[in-house]
Amino acid sequence: MTIEERIKEMMSGELYQATAAVELLELLDRCHDACERYNSLPPSAHAEREAQMRRLLGRTGKRFKILSPFVCDYGFNIEVGEDFFANMNMVVLDEARVTFGNNVFIGPNCSFYTPVHPLEVEPRRRGLERSLPIVVGDDVWFGGNVTVLPGVTIGSGTVIGAGSVVTRDVPAGVLAVGNPCRVIRQL
Repeated sequence: MTIEERIKEMMSGELYQATAAVELLELLDRCHDACERYNSLPPSAHAEREAQMRRLLGRTGKRFKILSPFVCDYGFNIEVGEDFFANMNMVVLDEARVTFGNNVFIGPNCSFYTPVHPLEVEPRRRGLERSLPIVVGDDVWFGGNVTVLPGVTIGSGTVIGAGSVVTRDVPAGVLAVGNPCRVIRQL
């Protein structure tokens, strides 16, 4: 299989062979190496850090800031809009597309996971998984230590409270908190 075919398979939403696909493992290593280089740059090296992140991510706005450390799996599946800010320790497992709108603010220690592993033992042993995209609208704020699970869409103008585990879609313009995350009130 070509690398393009492997990527298409990975992003299809169907089960695919994740752990034995040499092409994907090589891309994963390259991305983790790039994250390591980014994280080793001093915070004051603004131009270098921005250039490294632009090479790593699929799309960026003109203005964005991502604090170290930052880790992702592929990078090219991540899109960030204008005035995007991510605090330290952001983790993005981007086997599927992860899209952040404009004016998104992410607190420290937040994670965004697109892989879905089978509940049954045998498919997990065979290294099978699938991936589902995450979409975050404009003007969304994530408190610290938030985890967003595969296939979730978060509407514009929403606030996700610290420590929340977002297991399903959250509508626009609400405050949502908890584990599992649920809407508390309209904003």
